[in-house]
Amino acid sequence: METVVNEEVDIDIVNQCETVKVKRLLRRRSSTRYQLSDMSSRAQISHEKRKKDQSSKNTPKDDHNLESSGSPRNQKITARWDPSEACRPNIDEAPIFHPTVEEFEDTLGYISKIRPVAEAYGICRIVPPTSWKPPCPLMQKQFWQEARFSTRIQQVDLLQNREPMKKKKGRKRRRRTYTKIGARRRCPRSEGSESNASSDSDDKFGFRSGSDFTFEEFQSFAKKFKEHYFGMNDVNPKTIVNGHEETQIWEPSIEEIEGEYWRIIEQPTDEVEVYYGADLETGVFESGFPKASSIENNESDEYVNSGWNLNNFPRLPGSVLSFEGSDISGVLVPWLYVGMCFSSFCWHVEDHHLYSVNYMHWGDPKIWYGVPGSHATALEDAMRKHLPDLFKEQPDLLHQLVTQLSPKVLRSEGVPVYRASQHSGEFIVTFPRAYHAGFNCGFNCAEAVNVAPVDWLEHGQGAVELYSEQRRKTSVSHDKLLLLSAREAVRALCELPVSNEEAYENLIWKSVCGKTGILTKAVKARIGMELKRIEQLQSGFQFQKTEEDFDATNERECFLCFYDLHMSAASCKCSSDRFACLKHANLICSCDPDQRTIYLRYTFDELTILVDSLEGNSDALRKWASQNLGLDQEKVFVGDGFKKDKCVPLSPIKIETCSFSHHHDQMGVIQSDPHQKTSDVYPKEEPICMADRSFGGQRCLIDLNLDSISVDDGRENKVALNVSGSTDVQNYSASDDKKLLGFDNLASHSDMKLWGSNLDVELLNIGSVAFGKLWCNNQAIFPKGFRSRVKYFNFLNPPVMSSYISEIHDAGLIGPLFKVFLEECPSESFMEVSADKCWELVLQRLNQEMVKGCKLANHAMKPLGTISGLEMFGLLSPDIVQVIEALDPEHRCLAYWSTKFNQNSRE
Repeated sequence: METVVNEEVDIDIVNQCETVKVKRLLRRRSSTRYQLSDMSSRAQISHEKRKKDQSSKNTPKDDHNLESSGSPRNQKITARWDPSEACRPNIDEAPIFHPTVEEFEDTLGYISKIRPVAEAYGICRIVPPTSWKPPCPLMQKQFWQEARFSTRIQQVDLLQNREPMKKKKGRKRRRRTYTKIGARRRCPRSEGSESNASSDSDDKFGFRSGSDFTFEEFQSFAKKFKEHYFGMNDVNPKTIVNGHEETQIWEPSIEEIEGEYWRIIEQPTDEVEVYYGADLETGVFESGFPKASSIENNESDEYVNSGWNLNNFPRLPGSVLSFEGSDISGVLVPWLYVGMCFSSFCWHVEDHHLYSVNYMHWGDPKIWYGVPGSHATALEDAMRKHLPDLFKEQPDLLHQLVTQLSPKVLRSEGVPVYRASQHSGEFIVTFPRAYHAGFNCGFNCAEAVNVAPVDWLEHGQGAVELYSEQRRKTSVSHDKLLLLSAREAVRALCELPVSNEEAYENLIWKSVCGKTGILTKAVKARIGMELKRIEQLQSGFQFQKTEEDFDATNERECFLCFYDLHMSAASCKCSSDRFACLKHANLICSCDPDQRTIYLRYTFDELTILVDSLEGNSDALRKWASQNLGLDQEKVFVGDGFKKDKCVPLSPIKIETCSFSHHHDQMGVIQSDPHQKTSDVYPKEEPICMADRSFGGQRCLIDLNLDSISVDDGRENKVALNVSGSTDVQNYSASDDKKLLGFDNLASHSDMKLWGSNLDVELLNIGSVAFGKLWCNNQAIFPKGFRSRVKYFNFLNPPVMSSYISEIHDAGLIGPLFKVFLEECPSESFMEVSADKCWELVLQRLNQEMVKGCKLANHAMKPLGTISGLEMFGLLSPDIVQVIEALDPEHRCLAYWSTKFNQNSRE
């Protein structure tokens, strides 16, 4: 590899440069995403075409349309450094890590290892082992002297101290003025975004388009600027080397450059303008890391395949960005940054609060400042407080990446700020939602990209919710990354037991699963959001599953807040191409709710199976693998060995003939027809359907209209329960010790047992049976409209026992939704896709109240443990079970009956 010999080029003879810039691709969403993979003319640019494009840029072109004759490149440097006015901030250093060769081999594993320490600083510095020295294709002489990159002009003295543009309009500026050329603004990316924000109009402050340079030209200009500004040629001490007198060129220290930089920012006296070559797309320009297509031998294979090669970093095993199909420039495809002294990247966070990784290929140091993600809101508040006029003019100022604020000011507002000095061959890592900013100390070249370990998911969810509030477009589909990560984790869990050698990638996914795994918790939290939003929908919406390719070609986003609609979407018949998120489904149009449809990628029953799979439930793993991964359910290994699902034929149960027949509506709910008779065994005037369940010799008699139930215990005593929704219970037995469906005295709960099968549950409404796998499991049947009451500790006042109402609602395609609320406080409810999960929420709330230090008079109460939601609903109470079973005389709730018959056969 031929490297460049630095040759001094007199800046005065450098004429106006070319105007051809590296064309920027449209981002994937209205200038917020790049789709290199979907734009074959860009994604598949061959090496020969790149060379041709680069050579075509060598033809000089008129530069006047970009810069005036007073541009930094053509203007003499008049500003001078005064060390007595230095404003270097007094802040602590971010941590520096020195991985061993073995630690360095596991890229994401090492970042995960240092995260508990480094995340508290927002940024950290990683110094690779001394043996890790990747070659840099950019330093090949032909590329160095021929390839051109675009730049922006930064007005450093105006990054903090400037007036709003409207106030300055019409007023002659004290400093020199240049023609402003607008350029497309973008969201933050990686280091990112260091300088790319530019003015969309004359009413916004931004960075003007600058000249195009080769690396050789830019190195020469940067060197001359730094020498003149710091007077490096004014003091030339002479030393004796090998008997000969030599002149030593003095250079300012990092500390001196830093002091002067913040002096310019805080107390500007002169105009200081510099160039910055930022956001150069390596998919079009070139990467500083070797690629398989850019090397001629195998000597660089170690670095081509290295996890620390930023071309590989985003899609490493364990990074959820690996499931993003498009090569989004700046996120999955690295960007280059070519800097000079004082070129700046202003305060910002990464898109979607992603991690970022920045590597310096060569050159002078880059100074970074980081604020931990836990203090992101405090930084935003501080900037609004100290720059009120700028934020009033541009409420989204922080998204423009054109504003600095001194670390001194931030610290005065209680915001912790940390410094990192990045040198050639070192990495800087920024953590989720960590604001960062900085500047360059001289000519250098760095490269940056994003990455998303699984622990990012929680932060990413917060980012898309924040974007929705701010009406900002997204760059990636968070829900797609979340669900595909979950699918991959389930696949890994299925493969692990059958692998002779446990694959490293599978072990990564296993480590984030389980009941307390970070992936499991992220999926559960997202499902919880969906449930709450469905609960807030107007009644009447129809539910339908989406097609697999719902958003494959055209990304769907909410018409109002741009929320990504991969998981769910709302639409109306009046405008089929208009969609809304669940938060804004009620606002999509003025049509009646029954004209609108909620589209779901997965039903909540399927999502529940997914969560159970992630938690390690073997039955759920087999179901999910069979239904969604295309694996043979009988050949899925789970737990400790090879297991099969066994299908046991249903045993016939004696069903006494009925005086009516029944059919099923579209959702599988029993509909009775009293006019059609199938048997005359019972008197025609007695419209009952009776099934002998053989439990204690009792018969459960159900009225045709399902308004009442009577139980015959064989001893001439009958009790009846009104189940039409009324809470009144009619007891027709003269004996006080007779039970009503298993309950003792319904008016008194003072002796109620809280646990076990003796838990007293009051049945208020039996509801009706709906058929399908969503409406039952191997333990219970879930009648639609079911309602019960039970006494338990009041979550608002733990020492008090209060009545809870438990209900089962029909959510259409979603299946049953279980709801629990205090009878005395119906406005605060808990809703989930299962009875157990519903009551878990109650228990969590109750324990939270106790942990807060609730004073329990004369009680020593410890936090409560597990709770059975099915028992609290009453769905396992023997007498209620009898009533529910009688609603399904033909045993169509297969999952429930097959298990019951298996148990009976074993007995």
